[in-house]
Amino acid sequence: MRRGRAKFQEAAVARVFHSIGRVILRYLEKPVRGYEPFTLSDPVALRQSLEPGDVLLVEGNSRISDVIKYLTQSTWSHSTHYVGPIQGANTRDGEPHVLIEAEVGEGIVSSPLSKYHSYHTRICRPVGLSQEDRASVCHYAIERIGFDYDLKNLVDLMRVLMPLPVPQRWRRRVIALGSGNPTRIICSALIAQAFEVVRYPILPKITRIESKVAQREISQNRPSSNYAPRDFDISPHFQIVKPTLVENFNYKLMDWVDLPAQRPACTNSRGGSE
Repeated sequence: MRRGRAKFQEAAVARVFHSIGRVILRYLEKPVRGYEPFTLSDPVALRQSLEPGDVLLVEGNSRISDVIKYLTQSTWSHSTHYVGPIQGANTRDGEPHVLIEAEVGEGIVSSPLSKYHSYHTRICRPVGLSQEDRASVCHYAIERIGFDYDLKNLVDLMRVLMPLPVPQRWRRRVIALGSGNPTRIICSALIAQAFEVVRYPILPKITRIESKVAQREISQNRPSSNYAPRDFDISPHFQIVKPTLVENFNYKLMDWVDLPAQRPACTNSRGGSE
Protein backbone atom coordinates (compact mmCIF):
# COMPACT_ATOMS: atom_id res chain seq x y z
CA MET A 1 0.00 0.00 0.00
CA ARG A 2 2.73 2.42 0.98
CA ARG A 3 4.78 1.52 -2.09
CA GLY A 4 1.81 2.21 -4.33
CA ARG A 5 1.18 5.58 -2.69
CA ALA A 6 4.88 6.50 -2.98
CA LYS A 7 4.93 5.63 -6.69
CA PHE A 8 1.78 7.69 -7.24
CA GLN A 9 3.31 10.71 -5.48
CA GLU A 10 6.56 10.26 -7.40
CA ALA A 11 4.67 10.20 -10.70
CA ALA A 12 2.70 13.30 -9.71
CA VAL A 13 5.88 15.24 -8.88
CA ALA A 14 7.43 14.12 -12.18
CA ARG A 15 4.39 15.43 -14.10
CA VAL A 16 4.62 18.79 -12.34
CA PHE A 17 8.33 19.12 -13.10
CA HIS A 18 7.73 18.08 -16.71
CA SER A 19 5.03 20.74 -17.11
CA ILE A 20 7.26 23.44 -15.62
CA GLY A 21 10.12 22.27 -17.84
CA ARG A 22 7.96 22.60 -20.96
CA VAL A 23 7.05 26.18 -19.99
CA ILE A 24 10.75 27.04 -19.62
CA LEU A 25 11.56 25.36 -22.94
CA ARG A 26 8.92 27.42 -24.74
CA TYR A 27 10.47 30.56 -23.27
CA LEU A 28 13.99 29.53 -24.32
CA GLU A 29 12.93 28.66 -27.86
CA LYS A 30 11.39 32.08 -28.59
CA PRO A 31 13.32 34.25 -31.10
CA VAL A 32 15.20 37.28 -29.85
CA ARG A 33 13.58 40.53 -30.99
CA GLY A 34 15.53 42.65 -33.42
CA TYR A 35 17.98 39.89 -34.32
CA GLU A 36 19.66 40.17 -37.72
CA PRO A 37 22.53 37.94 -38.85
CA PHE A 38 25.73 39.85 -39.59
CA THR A 39 25.97 38.08 -42.93
CA LEU A 40 23.75 35.63 -44.81
CA SER A 41 24.65 32.43 -46.61
CA ASP A 42 24.17 32.02 -50.36
CA PRO A 43 21.65 29.12 -50.50
CA VAL A 44 22.79 27.88 -53.94
CA ALA A 45 26.51 28.05 -53.11
CA LEU A 46 25.89 26.45 -49.70
CA ARG A 47 24.03 23.50 -51.24
CA GLN A 48 26.71 22.97 -53.89
CA SER A 49 29.56 23.14 -51.36
CA LEU A 50 28.32 20.67 -48.74
CA GLU A 51 29.53 17.07 -48.69
CA PRO A 52 28.30 14.11 -46.57
CA GLY A 53 30.05 14.15 -43.20
CA ASP A 54 30.34 17.95 -43.06
CA VAL A 55 29.34 19.80 -39.91
CA LEU A 56 27.16 22.87 -40.50
CA LEU A 57 27.36 25.43 -37.70
CA VAL A 58 24.48 27.86 -37.21
CA GLU A 59 24.22 31.24 -35.55
CA GLY A 60 20.80 30.87 -33.91
CA ASN A 61 18.40 33.63 -32.91
CA SER A 62 16.58 32.17 -29.90
CA ARG A 63 17.07 32.92 -26.21
CA ILE A 64 18.80 29.59 -25.64
CA SER A 65 21.09 30.40 -28.59
CA ASP A 66 22.20 33.57 -26.83
CA VAL A 67 22.96 31.58 -23.68
CA ILE A 68 25.09 29.06 -25.61
CA LYS A 69 26.96 31.87 -27.40
CA TYR A 70 27.76 33.43 -24.03
CA LEU A 71 28.85 30.18 -22.40
CA THR A 72 31.09 29.22 -25.34
CA GLN A 73 32.21 32.77 -26.23
CA SER A 74 31.39 32.00 -29.84
CA THR A 75 29.21 33.04 -32.78
CA TRP A 76 27.87 29.51 -33.13
CA SER A 77 24.99 28.21 -31.01
CA HIS A 78 23.93 25.11 -32.94
CA SER A 79 25.57 22.33 -34.94
CA THR A 80 23.99 20.07 -37.54
CA HIS A 81 25.36 17.09 -39.46
CA TYR A 82 25.08 17.04 -43.26
CA VAL A 83 24.50 13.45 -44.43
CA GLY A 84 23.00 14.00 -47.89
CA PRO A 85 19.45 13.09 -48.98
CA ILE A 86 17.75 10.75 -46.48
CA GLN A 87 15.54 8.13 -48.08
CA GLY A 88 11.85 8.72 -47.42
CA ALA A 89 12.38 12.08 -45.68
CA ASN A 90 11.13 15.10 -47.65
CA THR A 91 9.26 18.34 -47.10
CA ARG A 92 5.76 18.85 -48.49
CA ASP A 93 7.37 20.64 -51.43
CA GLY A 94 9.55 17.63 -52.15
CA GLU A 95 12.81 19.04 -50.79
CA PRO A 96 14.92 16.21 -49.31
CA HIS A 97 16.00 16.21 -45.68
CA VAL A 98 19.81 16.31 -45.64
CA LEU A 99 20.63 17.39 -42.07
CA ILE A 100 20.58 15.48 -38.78
CA GLU A 101 20.31 17.62 -35.65
CA ALA A 102 19.28 17.57 -32.01
CA GLU A 103 16.53 20.12 -31.39
CA VAL A 104 15.54 21.26 -27.90
CA GLY A 105 12.05 19.98 -27.17
CA GLU A 106 12.00 17.71 -30.24
CA GLY A 107 14.97 15.37 -29.99
CA ILE A 108 17.03 14.02 -32.90
CA VAL A 109 15.37 14.97 -36.18
CA SER A 110 16.16 15.29 -39.88
CA SER A 111 15.76 18.65 -41.62
CA PRO A 112 16.00 20.25 -45.08
CA LEU A 113 18.84 22.66 -45.83
CA SER A 114 16.37 25.48 -46.53
CA LYS A 115 15.67 25.62 -42.78
CA TYR A 116 18.89 27.64 -42.37
CA HIS A 117 18.90 29.73 -45.55
CA SER A 118 18.23 32.90 -43.55
CA TYR A 119 20.94 32.20 -40.95
CA HIS A 120 24.65 32.83 -40.74
CA THR A 121 26.29 29.41 -41.19
CA ARG A 122 29.73 27.83 -41.48
CA ILE A 123 30.86 24.54 -43.04
CA CYS A 124 33.44 22.50 -41.10
CA ARG A 125 34.84 19.56 -43.07
CA PRO A 126 36.75 16.58 -41.59
CA VAL A 127 40.00 16.42 -43.56
CA GLY A 128 41.15 13.11 -45.03
CA LEU A 129 38.10 11.14 -43.90
CA SER A 130 37.87 7.98 -46.05
CA GLN A 131 34.69 7.20 -47.99
CA GLU A 132 34.09 4.14 -45.81
CA ASP A 133 34.44 6.10 -42.57
CA ARG A 134 32.37 8.96 -43.99
CA ALA A 135 29.55 6.49 -44.65
CA SER A 136 29.87 5.09 -41.11
CA VAL A 137 29.69 8.56 -39.56
CA CYS A 138 26.57 9.48 -41.56
CA HIS A 139 24.92 6.12 -40.86
CA TYR A 140 25.46 6.57 -37.11
CA ALA A 141 23.75 9.98 -37.17
CA ILE A 142 20.81 8.75 -39.26
CA GLU A 143 20.26 5.80 -36.92
CA ARG A 144 19.80 8.24 -33.99
CA ILE A 145 16.74 9.94 -35.49
CA GLY A 146 13.95 9.78 -32.92
CA PHE A 147 16.19 9.86 -29.83
CA ASP A 148 15.38 12.42 -27.12
CA TYR A 149 17.18 15.70 -26.49
CA ASP A 150 19.21 15.51 -23.29
CA LEU A 151 17.72 17.88 -20.71
CA LYS A 152 18.35 15.95 -17.53
CA ASN A 153 15.86 17.72 -15.29
CA LEU A 154 14.48 21.07 -14.29
CA VAL A 155 17.70 21.96 -12.45
CA ASP A 156 19.61 21.92 -15.75
CA LEU A 157 17.08 24.27 -17.32
CA MET A 158 17.32 26.62 -14.37
CA ARG A 159 21.10 26.67 -14.73
CA VAL A 160 20.68 27.78 -18.35
CA LEU A 161 18.36 30.57 -17.22
CA MET A 162 20.80 31.65 -14.51
CA PRO A 163 21.62 35.35 -15.13
CA LEU A 164 24.83 35.33 -13.07
CA PRO A 165 28.26 35.45 -14.77
CA VAL A 166 29.79 31.99 -15.17
CA PRO A 167 33.56 31.55 -14.69
CA GLN A 168 35.21 30.30 -17.87
CA ARG A 169 36.46 27.06 -16.28
CA TRP A 170 32.85 26.11 -15.44
CA ARG A 171 31.20 26.97 -18.75
CA ARG A 172 31.63 23.57 -20.37
CA ARG A 173 30.14 21.93 -17.29
CA VAL A 174 27.09 24.16 -17.52
CA ILE A 175 26.39 23.23 -21.16
CA ALA A 176 27.03 19.51 -20.52
CA LEU A 177 23.47 18.55 -19.65
CA GLY A 178 24.20 14.84 -20.07
CA SER A 179 22.21 12.35 -18.02
CA GLY A 180 24.21 9.36 -19.19
CA ASN A 181 21.19 7.92 -21.01
CA PRO A 182 22.35 6.76 -24.48
CA THR A 183 18.97 7.65 -26.01
CA ARG A 184 19.32 11.32 -24.96
CA ILE A 185 21.79 13.45 -26.91
CA ILE A 186 22.57 17.18 -27.22
CA CYS A 187 23.42 18.70 -30.63
CA SER A 188 27.23 18.70 -30.52
CA ALA A 189 27.38 15.42 -28.59
CA LEU A 190 25.49 13.67 -31.38
CA ILE A 191 28.10 14.70 -33.95
CA ALA A 192 31.02 14.03 -31.60
CA GLN A 193 29.76 10.49 -30.98
CA ALA A 194 29.42 9.89 -34.72
CA PHE A 195 33.08 10.79 -35.29
CA GLU A 196 34.14 8.71 -32.28
CA VAL A 197 32.84 5.64 -34.13
CA VAL A 198 35.71 5.96 -36.64
CA ARG A 199 38.18 7.54 -34.17
CA TYR A 200 38.26 10.86 -36.02
CA PRO A 201 39.59 13.61 -33.70
CA ILE A 202 37.81 16.86 -32.89
CA LEU A 203 39.60 18.38 -29.89
CA PRO A 204 41.20 15.42 -28.15
CA LYS A 205 43.10 15.77 -24.89
CA ILE A 206 46.81 15.47 -25.70
CA THR A 207 49.31 13.96 -23.25
CA ARG A 208 53.01 14.28 -24.06
CA ILE A 209 55.22 11.36 -23.04
CA GLU A 210 58.95 11.97 -23.06
CA SER A 211 61.73 9.43 -22.78
CA LYS A 212 65.42 9.23 -23.56
CA VAL A 213 64.60 7.60 -26.88
CA ALA A 214 61.73 9.71 -28.22
CA GLN A 215 58.79 11.96 -27.48
CA ARG A 216 55.21 10.87 -28.15
CA GLU A 217 51.81 12.48 -28.00
CA ILE A 218 48.91 10.32 -26.82
CA SER A 219 45.37 11.40 -27.74
CA GLN A 220 42.33 10.83 -25.55
CA ASN A 221 38.74 11.65 -26.49
CA ARG A 222 36.86 14.10 -24.30
CA PRO A 223 33.35 13.20 -23.07
CA SER A 224 30.95 13.84 -25.97
CA SER A 225 28.61 15.91 -23.78
CA ASN A 226 31.41 18.45 -23.23
CA TYR A 227 31.61 19.45 -26.88
CA ALA A 228 30.17 22.74 -28.08
CA PRO A 229 29.42 23.94 -31.65
CA ARG A 230 32.52 26.17 -31.74
CA ASP A 231 34.81 23.15 -31.16
CA PHE A 232 34.35 22.09 -34.79
CA ASP A 233 35.30 25.63 -35.84
CA ILE A 234 38.53 25.76 -33.84
CA SER A 235 39.50 22.11 -34.31
CA PRO A 236 42.82 21.70 -36.19
CA HIS A 237 41.35 18.63 -37.90
CA PHE A 238 38.39 20.33 -39.62
CA GLN A 239 38.72 22.57 -42.67
CA ILE A 240 36.60 25.71 -42.90
CA VAL A 241 34.80 25.78 -46.25
CA LYS A 242 33.39 29.13 -47.42
CA PRO A 243 30.93 28.65 -50.32
CA THR A 244 31.44 32.10 -51.81
CA LEU A 245 35.15 31.41 -52.22
CA VAL A 246 34.59 27.93 -53.65
CA GLU A 247 32.49 29.47 -56.44
CA ASN A 248 35.40 31.41 -58.02
CA PHE A 249 34.86 34.63 -56.08
CA ASN A 250 35.94 37.78 -57.94
CA TYR A 251 35.96 40.97 -55.91
CA LYS A 252 36.13 43.02 -59.15
CA LEU A 253 32.52 42.04 -59.95
CA MET A 254 31.07 43.33 -56.69
CA ASP A 255 28.54 46.18 -56.76
CA TRP A 256 29.30 49.02 -54.32
CA VAL A 257 26.83 51.65 -53.18
CA ASP A 258 29.16 54.54 -54.10
CA LEU A 259 30.19 53.20 -57.54
CA PRO A 260 28.32 52.60 -60.84
CA ALA A 261 26.76 49.13 -61.14
CA GLN A 262 28.96 46.49 -62.74
CA ARG A 263 27.69 45.37 -66.15
CA PRO A 264 28.58 41.81 -67.17
CA ALA A 265 30.25 41.46 -70.54
CA CYS A 266 27.93 40.50 -73.42
CA THR A 267 28.72 37.38 -75.42
CA ASN A 268 28.34 37.48 -79.21
CA SER A 269 27.23 34.63 -81.43
CA ARG A 270 30.82 33.55 -82.07
CA GLY A 271 31.49 33.08 -78.36
CA GLY A 272 33.59 36.24 -77.98
CA SER A 273 33.08 39.20 -75.63
CA GLU A 274 31.97 42.63 -76.80
